[in-house]
Amino acid sequence: MSTYSILMPFAPTRPEQALPFGAFAQWSSAHRLWQGQATLHEPHHTFTHLAASGFRMPVGLGVTLMPFRHPYDAAMQAQSLAVTMGHPVVAGFGPGAKVLQEGLLGAPYQSQLRAVREYVTIVRGLLDGEPAPPPGEFFTCKARLTRVPRPPVEVGLGVLRPGMARVAGETADVAITWLTPASYLRDTVIPALREGAEAAGRPTPRVVAIVPIALDRDGADPRDAVLTANSGHLSLPHYRDMLRRSGIHVDTSDPRTAAEQVLKGGAFLAGTSGHVADRLREFADAGVDEIVLNTTATYARFGVKSALEELEKVLREVSS
Repeated sequence: MSTYSILMPFAPTRPEQALPFGAFAQWSSAHRLWQGQATLHEPHHTFTHLAASGFRMPVGLGVTLMPFRHPYDAAMQAQSLAVTMGHPVVAGFGPGAKVLQEGLLGAPYQSQLRAVREYVTIVRGLLDGEPAPPPGEFFTCKARLTRVPRPPVEVGLGVLRPGMARVAGETADVAITWLTPASYLRDTVIPALREGAEAAGRPTPRVVAIVPIALDRDGADPRDAVLTANSGHLSLPHYRDMLRRSGIHVDTSDPRTAAEQVLKGGAFLAGTSGHVADRLREFADAGVDEIVLNTTATYARFGVKSALEELEKVLREVSS
């Protein structure tokens, strides 16, 4: 049975801005509070502020970007966060876009999959207290992480396409997806996860789908919601390729038609709370273990109160 979690629908510039969503995550039926990578305020610090303010709950990082930190620092930050929150943590990672890699590292990783495999293997090994792996092509870590009593930390990997899904199956505890239709997860991502896990002789990772939603509002065009929340993603080649594989063809020269295709293809869910809840159950039926409600569009267009109201309505519907 799938659990339902929520995403912090914005990047806080000050940590106190996150308090309403920390309170909602703690007091509602939401299983976990997620944050993505931010450049305005480090997400680990935002979660720490929530804990210091009295809001402690399971949390997830979906995802932080590898070029920002060495695997040792990534493991240490994840362990520190688990100690601070007093609850399980999902530490999700991804390589980021090639333009980001070039901007921070001087050049993109020559092999995205090999770089991710090395990074996740090191982080998992450090958190599990395993011996350091041999030096890699992209990452080397000969140190060990001092282990402390803490709740579990799962290592996650951002997954969009079959190659990364197979790497996640080989190395990660959790596969984290974004803007991926339920049918694509069922037919493409989850079989590739199983293939990678079977090849490595390990359990298939849990699947977490971060799903963008927006409820009907008088006079509001759902295409505007799609573009508000995802125009940046729709401009990136790896997202467009994932959507093409799922049957959604995005023409960046015609954004509104592209948004309409995203809606029709089930990558973004809009409508009444009952309709959205029904479409979310398709993700559960596809084999998704944790469904994360992403109200970024509503927050950006209508504010905190509207985003929280949408989360409350949808959580009530999916639990009925």
